[in-house]
Amino acid sequence: MTRDNRPPEFGNARLTVMAFAILVVAIVALAFITTINRVDVRTAATDPVPGTTGLARPHPPLQRAPGEATRAPTQ
Repeated sequence: MTRDNRPPEFGNARLTVMAFAILVVAIVALAFITTINRVDVRTAATDPVPGTTGLARPHPPLQRAPGEATRAPTQ
């Protein structure tokens, strides 16, 4: 309270808070629209590309034949 027992005037403070709230809502809405506009909504196909064997990456050739026994390291 002020010295003359009247409540202080908050007219400009309410206007400032309302303007700030409207500005924040507008910025959030524009950011949301911009983000949604740039998102690619295509989905990945589950069919493999023709000519692939399904391996994720090529592997180096084996040092031994598939039926050959492993060699123990010599010390």
